[in-house]
This record gives sequence, C-alpha cells and structure tokens, in this order.
Amino acid sequence: MKAIEFLQSRKLWMNCAGILGFLAAWFLSVKLLPFESFSRMPDPVQVIAEWVSPDPTYGVSVFTETYYYHILYSTYRATAAFFLAVAVGVPLGILMGWNKSFHDFTSALLGLLRPIPPLAWIPLAILLLPGIEMAVIYVCFLVAFFATTLNTLVGVRSIDPDYFRAAACLGASRKDVLLDVIIPGALPNIFTGLQIAMGAAWFSLAAGEMIAAQYGLGFLIMEAYNLIQVPTIVIGMATLGMLGYVSSALIRLAGNRLMRWREEAIGIKG
Repeated sequence: MKAIEFLQSRKLWMNCAGILGFLAAWFLSVKLLPFESFSRMPDPVQVIAEWVSPDPTYGVSVFTETYYYHILYSTYRATAAFFLAVAVGVPLGILMGWNKSFHDFTSALLGLLRPIPPLAWIPLAILLLPGIEMAVIYVCFLVAFFATTLNTLVGVRSIDPDYFRAAACLGASRKDVLLDVIIPGALPNIFTGLQIAMGAAWFSLAAGEMIAAQYGLGFLIMEAYNLIQVPTIVIGMATLGMLGYVSSALIRLAGNRLMRWREEAIGIKG
C-alpha cells in the first residue's frame, strides 16, 4: 500500500520531471548551442549507451569489473571517514554545547581550521600519515568532522533551558541529563549534520582521489580527463552523485526511524 502511495505521490513525479528536464537541457545544449566547447561534450544518450554497454569504448561500464572496483574503494574511504567523523564530532559537539568553558577553549581553534580547504590538507596528510590511503580518508574525515561537530553543537544549544531546569528540580544526575535531555533534544540537528557530513565526505573524497590515490571514482574521473574520455568522466560524476544521494537518504531514513521511536517512547505519538 505504501509503495502504491509512493508511486502516486506528487513529490516523486516532480523529482522525475526535474531530472528529465535537466537531461533534456543537456541534450539540447550539446546539439543546438553554437559553442565549440559544447560540441566536445557527449549528450546523455551517448553517456547512457556507454554506461550500459557490455563492450564499452573506453573500458568502463556497469558490465566491467573495473567500474565496481573503483566504487568499492571510494565507498570504503567515504564510509570510514564518515564513521570517524561521527565518533569524534558528535561527542565533541555535545561537550561544546553543554560546557561553556570547553566551548570557549575549542571554538576559536575550530573557527580557524574550518575555512581551510580540504585539498590544502593533502600534502601534510601524505607527509604525516602512513600510506596514501590514510591521507585520503583523513581529508574526507576533516570535512565531515566539521559538519558533524557544528550541527551537534547547534542542536545542543537549541534545547530549551527549561528542560535542564526541570531535570535539576527532579534530581537528575549529569548522566541522566545527557541521556534524557541533551541527546534526544539534539537528535534532529545531529542527523541533519550527519547527512551534510556524508555528502561532504563524498565531494572531498573525489578531490583527494584525484590527487593522491590510484583507485576510486575520483581517480577514474582524472584518468579519463587525461585520456580525453569524456563519457567516462560523466559516468564517474553521475556515480558519485548517486552514491552520495543514497548514503544521505539512508542516514535520513535512520534518523526518521530513531526519532519516531523516541517520540513514541516519551508519549508524543502512539
């Protein structure tokens, strides 16, 4: 029943219309615009034909082992960076939001480090960390870490102070306040931060792989650029987009389920 409702939903059809509109604009731009640069671009029909070809011209399609090898490497790096960011960023954000002294101690440092572009960290990461693999994961981790930490901080800061006063009046310990007030109250912002962090891990991953990796979708895109294999570039970009979208959607789904369970547990629903 839910599947039928989903297929009949206006949102689904509007999403499909947006994607089809983009593909149509892309096709018309390549075929009709009088610019030489656009004539070098493949149209979406050519890219899709290469993508699903059992015998691709440039050696990469859904039927080739190489394609999935690059996906596996990129997924491993993005996932590892994301979970490291969650393990470090969520506790740090909670501490910064909960303890004013700790916030004052760390906020200036985070404010100085956050604007540094992820690519600027790559030379230091290669020099300091063992192997290229750790350097790429570290760069992805940094971007995801800042998104996770700052959204968690905002989530804790947005909790109504009356909840803390009520907990104190009821004799709640610091552990009780953490488990029953801070974490549930900050969850919406935390999961928003996790979605942003996952997307950030994917786009910084591609940049890192272009410079400091031998496998992965970012490496595939740069290698295709060097060999002037434009359809492969677009295939790599589209694959990154789909993986990032699915990853963020899974986090959003997990967040919705977790927060629904919490609401039912405290009697808001059900």
